[in-house]
Parts: sequence; C-alpha cells; structure tokens
Amino acid sequence: MGFSKTVVIGVCGGIAAYKALDVISDLKKKNININVIMTKNATKFVTPLTFQALSQNMVVTDMFAEPKAWEIQHISLAKKADLMLILPATANIIGKVANGIADDMLSTTIMATKAPVIFAPAMNTNMFANPIVKENINKLKQHGYNFVSPSSGRLACGDVGEGKLADTKLISAIVCSMLYDIKDMTEKRVLVTAGPTISPIDPVRYLSNKSTGKMGYAIAEEARDRGAKVTLISGPTSLEHPFGINVINVKTNEEMYNEVLKHFDSQDIVIKSAAVADYKVEQYSPKKIKKNNERLEIKLIKDNDILKKLGELKTKQILVGFAAESNDLIENAEAKLRNKNLDYIVANDITSSDTGFASDNNKVVILSKHGEIINLDKMPKKMVARELFNFINV
Repeated sequence: MGFSKTVVIGVCGGIAAYKALDVISDLKKKNININVIMTKNATKFVTPLTFQALSQNMVVTDMFAEPKAWEIQHISLAKKADLMLILPATANIIGKVANGIADDMLSTTIMATKAPVIFAPAMNTNMFANPIVKENINKLKQHGYNFVSPSSGRLACGDVGEGKLADTKLISAIVCSMLYDIKDMTEKRVLVTAGPTISPIDPVRYLSNKSTGKMGYAIAEEARDRGAKVTLISGPTSLEHPFGINVINVKTNEEMYNEVLKHFDSQDIVIKSAAVADYKVEQYSPKKIKKNNERLEIKLIKDNDILKKLGELKTKQILVGFAAESNDLIENAEAKLRNKNLDYIVANDITSSDTGFASDNNKVVILSKHGEIINLDKMPKKMVARELFNFINV
C-alpha cells in the first residue's frame, strides 16, 4: 500500500473476539500500526498477551492502570488513531456510545477521537433485531459513525440468522479503503467494464476468451478507494463483487452495450477494460447441436464495437480503452487510440507468460492522445490501476 497509518482496534466481550486477530494480522502485513484496547469482558475470551504479540504494542485493558514506560511520551490513543475499529461491536458498546456513556477505556477513547470509527457488530440474532439496538445503530450512523453489517449464518449460540461477524477480509478491505492515501476523486463518477463476454452457440456452448476480469476489478477498486462513485459492468467472472461498488452483471456483447450506454452520460471517466467479443454467431441454435458430421461450420458476424460508439458519443467524459496485443504493441495501440477517439489507451502484450490474463500482475504501456507515454514494468494490477489514475491526473 505504501503508507503507514495507525488503527486503534477496540475488542469487546463476544465469542467473535478471536476473529479480531485475523484482521490485525492482515493489517500489519499492509504496514499499518495497530493498538488494541480490550474491554474487561473481552479478556475472558482471548488473553491480552495474544493481541500484544500480534499487534507488537502493549494492550490497554484498564483505564486506571499505571502507565508503562512506553507510554511516557505517547499521546493519547484517541489522538493517535487515524481510524478506530470496534470488533466485535457488542450491543453494549453500541448502546454506550449512542447514549453518551464513557465509563471504560474503550468507550472513553471512542468519545474522544476525531478519527473515523467503524463498528463491526456481532451478536445473537434476536439481540441484533431488537428495536433498541436498531435505534442505537441508526442514531450512530446519523452522527457519522460507520458500520460493517453482520452476515447471516449459524451463530455460536446455535441460532441461525443475522448477527454473525462480517467476513474478516471484508472488514480489512474496508479499513484499508478508508485509510487510502489518495482521495482525489470524491466528486467523480467512474464507469469500468471488466471480464469477458460470451457469444452463445446453442443452449450449452458459447464462444468466449481468457479474460478473468482481474484488471478491471482492480481499476474499479482503485477508483472507489480514491473516493469515486463507481459502476462496474462485469462479464462472467469468478471474482467476488467488491464492496462499495455498483456491480452490474452481463453476459453478452449486446447486454454490455446496453448497460454501458444506459450509464454513459452521467460519467466523468469511462474505462473499457473488458475483453468484449468482436464477433457473434450468425445463427444461434435453440437446440443443442448434435455431432452428426465430421465437420461443423459456424458462421460469425461482427458484433457491436462498444468502444468506438462511446468515442462517437463522448462529450465531457475521459475515455480509456485497452489494447491486448500479440504483436506490434505500440503501433496497434496508437491506431486504436486514434480510430476510436480515445483519451488514453492501456496496451499490454498478451504473449507474456507471467502477466496479463489470469495473472495478479500486469506489464503495460499507457498512451495519451497528446502523445504522452509511460511504460509500467511488471507490477500488481492494483498498482497498475493506481498509476493509470495518476497518469490521467483526474
């Protein structure tokens, strides 16, 4: 991520307390400093020593304990925090903060901080559904506190329903997104297309390509982390929907064409990273084609050129295309940049074995209509997305 922030994690007394360890471990790997405050009840579930070992900082459990040596020149945790995460957030701590009660180290720190606070609730289904708890949550949301909604499932008490702590990877991702060091797109609307499209042949067969959607999803997540309102139009992929993004699932070229045009006018930036099928089957067979002959001939016809259409329609939008090439990379990219009236184009060599399709890394060249060009050596696709927006200079 390339930056260092401080997150103060408040651990409350619930069976999900042990899951805070996963979040701490993940955030530490991202160069984030962690301080932990535990309520008295939380120490009954997991020992402070465990949190101390993972966070590599002393754990605070008692507001009136004598200061340790390491605290002599230490400013208060409330001021030190870039963000506070309460995990698991019990009905008790939610109720305390919602009603202005500060009677222990955790509730006092939450009240005193000016940093963003995220509550990740975890409790019995009936407790979470209790109208008083709902009222307290809504009250806190109105005051600017953030919540990661619990998921549904089998709880430790045996009940099945809403109240299970949200996935720890999701919680970590939300924390990192809120802490992201570039927030230059808070007024922008960004449309990204990703993944492949398919051209059906019959009810069980179709033509497609090797795109996994990883590059497009990384671009959408980068735009979200920088504060943009993002719409992601995705062809069929195995990737999970990223949080905080309006994801629209499509399958065919025609479906993607319609959705892109529906949203195009309201966008500031449109990035067409999807590998859209250029051709479709001329005659779709409503019945499965039987293998009766030694040869099967299927006629293909040209499908919609979505990028070219957008180049004709654009007014204020910044339009970015992709060029996946197997030869003459720069020449082909420059031709596509001109012919489709793009502002920028991202070109990558698909013959490389360790970048491109299915890889977590990419190696690209980005060209602008003004003749600017940058070469990005092999790097994670998230970093490619970061450099792309830096180059666009939104």
